Amino acid sequence: MSEDETPRIPDFKLADSAFVLSQPGLTSRHNEARSYLLTQIKEEKLAPYYALLARDSSSPVLEWDETFYNSLVAANEAEIESLKKSIQEVEEKDEGQLETAEGYKRLGDYYARIGDRNNAITTLKKAYELTPSTGAKIDISLTITRIGFFFGDTVFVEKQLEQTNTLIEKGGDWERRNRYKMYKGLYSLSIRDFETASTLLIDSLATFTSTEISTYEQLAQYASIAGAITLNRVDLKKRIIDSPELLSLLPTTPELAPISSLVISLYTSDYQPYFKYLLQTNDEIMLPSRYLSAHANFYLREMRRRAYAQLLESYKALSLKSMAEAFGVSVEFLDADLCRFIPNKKLNCVIDRVNGIVEKQTR
Repeated sequence: MSEDETPRIPDFKLADSAFVLSQPGLTSRHNEARSYLLTQIKEEKLAPYYALLARDSSSPVLEWDETFYNSLVAANEAEIESLKKSIQEVEEKDEGQLETAEGYKRLGDYYARIGDRNNAITTLKKAYELTPSTGAKIDISLTITRIGFFFGDTVFVEKQLEQTNTLIEKGGDWERRNRYKMYKGLYSLSIRDFETASTLLIDSLATFTSTEISTYEQLAQYASIAGAITLNRVDLKKRIIDSPELLSLLPTTPELAPISSLVISLYTSDYQPYFKYLLQTNDEIMLPSRYLSAHANFYLREMRRRAYAQLLESYKALSLKSMAEAFGVSVEFLDADLCRFIPNKKLNCVIDRVNGIVEKQTR
């Protein structure tokens, strides 16, 4: 990590790995996720997080080892005692409010690193109260926001982002405003606000610095996912397909291939492989993501609806057989799928089953 990068506190890869282990449908990824978790828990002495995953959860994802846990606790207690002693010495010497705030921030960061949510938030809020500068307050507020992200608490994240935004409006510099935009985009993605997520995440591609919450490759996936479902054809071409940032990643980032192929298939009206790319996007990007998994079924439906609507735009009427052939599916599947969208006006058409025709309706 460079000096300019914000520390990865807490480590989001831990939460990502724990999520993967909690999903029965992701068994092919379980060994890698378990290995990462156990290695980091051992090396970083993550006693509270280990307890959460192996003992306190209603659905534990790791095996419980009391002796191992006690060794982690002992290491944590020693470090916490040292950090608290440093704070006490600063307070006794009356070295100043800033130094005291720094001491509480170091302690809060440590709690956050080991997965002690409550102590981390309480301690960081103490540091926040003592910190005089707006910039430092924003940094602490964003750290607290990351704790919410880490534990999947979107309600908490929303409230913390509101507080952060208030601070930024008072005096946030470009770098902090830029980081906030990424956080807000990720939050929007997690609550299925794809419209807001698309705007913020695509903008973040050119100015990305928030390595503490996402890799650049993950951002590229998120931006593409949100853009594919919300952008019109002109913007889809301009902001996703022809994006210099995304184009530069494609040759070296195989995890972008499914969503990139899906977007191109949609834009070029190449419907034959469209469902294949949609399923790949679902299996390789949506389901393994703790932000996107809950919205996977919605995304599948909406992206099917979008492709159907686009094809029907070009015709007054189209035979069910021709339309099914265009998508490489059976007439029975297409008929049933269209009927999911037509009654609630998600598709502007009717099915004439006598003649086997889909007719576009005029509004």
